[in-house]
Amino acid sequence: MYWEQVGNPRGLPVLFLHGGPGAGAGAVHRRFFDPAFWRVVIFDQRGAGRSRPLGSLVANTTPDLVQDIEALRGYLGIERWLLFGGSWGSTLALAYAQEYPSRVIGCVLRGVFLGRPKEVEWFLYGLAAFFPEAHAAFANFLPESERKDLLGGYLRRLTDADPAVHLPAARAWSVYEGICSTLLPNPETVAAFAQDRSALGLARIEAYYFANGLFLPPEGLLARMDRIAHIPAEIVQGRYDVICPPQTAFELAAAWPQARLTVIPDAGHSALEPGTRRALVAAVERFRKHRAP
Repeated sequence: MYWEQVGNPRGLPVLFLHGGPGAGAGAVHRRFFDPAFWRVVIFDQRGAGRSRPLGSLVANTTPDLVQDIEALRGYLGIERWLLFGGSWGSTLALAYAQEYPSRVIGCVLRGVFLGRPKEVEWFLYGLAAFFPEAHAAFANFLPESERKDLLGGYLRRLTDADPAVHLPAARAWSVYEGICSTLLPNPETVAAFAQDRSALGLARIEAYYFANGLFLPPEGLLARMDRIAHIPAEIVQGRYDVICPPQTAFELAAAWPQARLTVIPDAGHSALEPGTRRALVAAVERFRKHRAP
């Protein structure tokens, strides 16, 4: 498992949790944190980014990732830390916090995803309402006979051992997500999603998790909010986020007494859109007053 630390080695610890699942983290994700104040920990989840083997599905479940986070915390000698996660990263942050609430200072979450069946169904089919061209390309990658089960058709190809089979499927899946991630067209974002290495980790692991209910408790994350009701949270949500529509963030905020919800009026899903980026930095800065014992 790849991990790194940047910033102040004696600073307040913060853990960055990337999206996907399977997307991986990068140097750009350091930019949300003042390096003079924060001790920033970034890691690539199993099978993602710089962790090895890329795209591996072996022992790759949400409970495995939660235990990876806890093992990393113990290895680094961190008592408590702030969790920062967007999209799937928000899901994983919630799952970890609910399992280890005493280890969490607070949460900064963006583009909230709770992993419910209706949210997965929306990603696979609902996006056609807003991005019909992108969805048509996504669906039409498969033979017509398989388009009623997009997830099954893609998963069969993404888990095929032959790169000539899984790489085109990975690019089609990942480009679809990249196109739909920003409010305004962003060719750089789409190009990044289209790269073979990032596409394979994202598409294969994401499809696998989707097919397995994101490996979340049967009752769902909202039913376990009593475990973290006392933990402060900042939720940042793009008004026009079609990957993870705002309704989910509103439902999470309503179930979390200590959460503050900030809606960005001119943003989609990406953390790097200007308004969202500013709001996330401001949200992190509001946690400066917290100190781990």
